[in-house]
Amino acid sequence: MQKTDLGAGKLADLLPNTSTLVDAREQMQALVKTIWRLRQPDGCPWDRVQTHESIAKNMIEEAYEAVDCIEDGDVPHLREELGDVLMQVALHAQIAADAGEFTLADVAADLNDKLIRRHPHVFGERAGADTAEDVLKIWDQVKVAEKESADAAAEAADERPAGLLDGVPRGLPALMQAQKVSRKAAAVGFEWESIDDVWAQVESERAEFQHEERGSKAAEMEFGDLLFALVNVARREGIDAESALRASTAKFRTRWAAMEDAAFAAGRTIESYDTAELNELWDEAKEAGL
Repeated sequence: MQKTDLGAGKLADLLPNTSTLVDAREQMQALVKTIWRLRQPDGCPWDRVQTHESIAKNMIEEAYEAVDCIEDGDVPHLREELGDVLMQVALHAQIAADAGEFTLADVAADLNDKLIRRHPHVFGERAGADTAEDVLKIWDQVKVAEKESADAAAEAADERPAGLLDGVPRGLPALMQAQKVSRKAAAVGFEWESIDDVWAQVESERAEFQHEERGSKAAEMEFGDLLFALVNVARREGIDAESALRASTAKFRTRWAAMEDAAFAAGRTIESYDTAELNELWDEAKEAGL
């Protein structure tokens, strides 16, 4: 199959001029205008005083609310929550534009350039990728090449190059951060030879944890090492550790809600059950397929 070679400048010209695309453009322009209006001197008092820092947590909250809708299969509310996420992007861009830093157009252009750069199997001369795993390997290689280019520029300016892990936000959820850190290190060769070696590391970390005094800081650190080793197992098995734990937690909550329903139906509260009875309720919920 012949591959279409598209540069960043050609992509927009080759897109079909459908009513959907035109509508999307018009609605985005309307959104930008609305956000701009809210930030004007006679606009909204709340919007006018916001900064990147003051609304930073809102970005995280809105993203997680969208994720909840995705996991619940709640499409109508997903539409609304994605709008809230987009509003955060537009508002941050307007705050930056007001400060003379950058605009939403700059954000979109940078993203478009990065998407094309990181998909050489689609837009470049590189051989195509057959699987999602192939794409992940290509992304890692492209990111390493980007860092090497940035390092060369820093060296030319007699500056210390950015660290390999500097681009991983420290504010990410712990499992997500661990997986990103692990993946970046593996991309440059810091990796076990086989999945059996990773499991051996898990057992080693487990032994070190058990060796420490319970409740001590050392035990806490060793437990963290054990979790980090398990994250590497997930990465090697193609599992997103953050998503896996969220799914397991959601399953637990569903079963617990069923246990509370059973207790209510029996005229009791969940707190009135002893451990053996709670285990029976748990098994019943599990057998029910929850």
